[in-house]
Amino acid sequence: MARYIFITGGVVSSLGKGLMAASLAALLQARGFRVRIRKFDPYLNVDPGTMSPYQHGEVYVTDDGAETDLDLGHYERFTGVSARQSDNVTQGRVYQTIIQRERRGDYLGATVQVIPHVTDEIKAFATADTDDLDFVLCEIGGTVGDIESLPFMEAIRQLHNDLDRGQSIFVHVTLVPYIAAAGELKTKPTQHSVRELTSLGIQPDILLCRCEHPLPESERKKIALFCNVRPEAVIPALDASSIYAVPQQYHAEGLDDEVLNAFGITNAPAPKLDRWDDIMDRQQNPEGEVTIGVVGKYVGLLDAYKSLHEALHHGGLANRVKVNIKWIDAELFEKGEDLAASLEPMHGILVPGGFGVRGSEGKIASVRFARERNVPFFGICLGMQMACIEGARNTAGIANASTTEFGETSEPVVGLITEWMSKEGLQKRTAETDLGGTMRLGAYPAKLTGNSVVAGIYNATDISERHRHRYEVNAGYREPLEKGGLIFSGMSPDGTLPEIVERPDHPWFVGVQFHPELKSKPFDPHPLFASFIEAAVKQSRLV
Repeated sequence: MARYIFITGGVVSSLGKGLMAASLAALLQARGFRVRIRKFDPYLNVDPGTMSPYQHGEVYVTDDGAETDLDLGHYERFTGVSARQSDNVTQGRVYQTIIQRERRGDYLGATVQVIPHVTDEIKAFATADTDDLDFVLCEIGGTVGDIESLPFMEAIRQLHNDLDRGQSIFVHVTLVPYIAAAGELKTKPTQHSVRELTSLGIQPDILLCRCEHPLPESERKKIALFCNVRPEAVIPALDASSIYAVPQQYHAEGLDDEVLNAFGITNAPAPKLDRWDDIMDRQQNPEGEVTIGVVGKYVGLLDAYKSLHEALHHGGLANRVKVNIKWIDAELFEKGEDLAASLEPMHGILVPGGFGVRGSEGKIASVRFARERNVPFFGICLGMQMACIEGARNTAGIANASTTEFGETSEPVVGLITEWMSKEGLQKRTAETDLGGTMRLGAYPAKLTGNSVVAGIYNATDISERHRHRYEVNAGYREPLEKGGLIFSGMSPDGTLPEIVERPDHPWFVGVQFHPELKSKPFDPHPLFASFIEAAVKQSRLV
């Protein structure tokens, strides 16, 4: 029988509910419990797939092809449990499901309402596929008091009553700000937030209080008194030196103990935190450092590259070095900024995924710099496509090489992918197809050439990686590209879709159509990122 932990947030957004949920799940997992985390988002988009990265941050993709909130990346990185489509639901998807049923006549003439129809659908999402779990953590997006989140709040209130006594608890993440002019921590925002929550029928069992300064015992007792919780259930959460220090920090403050106490579990084994100790030891005691230049389009909001940021640091953990990331706006190179001056200090250059023509020529110029200067290069999704266009123009003699994504071209080295094989059978798309949820999404297998660089990195010739793209390198250009030194070392099993390109005569030059950053974890760094950082370490010794 699964137990439920409902996680809400108050006072302000961006308090770190997702990181808190991931850390708590990791602590419960370290005690031997089976866990899964789910995210309920209150916005009306069906999923974040069509949202700008500047609006929402990165879109995290699961093995089963769901485009989800970036918090699911935290969940996977901290627990190693692969997320599924059922682990992220938006209000838009809930309403879409209900309206489709209403149009079919499934409600038999009943008036369709928020209560019970919307709340019932939310509860169904929360409880689906949980029979083999000990704990299900449900994070409610947004902030208490938002009108958008009211159906979700009502749903978890009802679900708390539907479940057996002692089968669910509420954890509220709130803010205790420090007012510098007064020299004091202020508990009133937390009090008001809890009052707002209780007005919705939800009494929190545990308060996690984000604060910049230590929370004195007197203030914990004050919060407990006014918010109707035990003083031990007021858990301070100070800013951590690293997100990977958070599980240990929360354990030291007693968060997992309080959660188990709230469920009446008193005989749980102590958590085994060895792997988190090792991660922090590697992070705090590096044996060197490298600088990686990420030439991208959305560098103004680092959440747009959240998984990439973490995967690069995982590569650093694997090599016991500190990774400094220099975020470089590709568009600046098109406006006259000195490319060489920006890229020469880099020990590695990475061009990430993205959409649209803006900054593309700057990315292509960065690929050329890496190729000609023998700097380790890693191209991901669009980055691989830019590497192929650069190779076509400058080593294969195809001067007009481009992609149809940027407009009509006489040399479509990259073009719209119109059909591919999936588990569901042949998938077909056209330029007129809706943008949402219509890309090649999720995990797909690839075959690697046995003597290739990447086969050596993976130590395998059969791999599976997660994809999110609408355009694909045209295999018809394989021969001229390979004559120019860019080798197609990974293909889809049917041999039609290029998955990986590499330059064997280069110190490290790899482009991949998929997103390896989505499968990297601090305790299990992705082999491509571990190898890329290893190459950057070697490059740092040459500079």
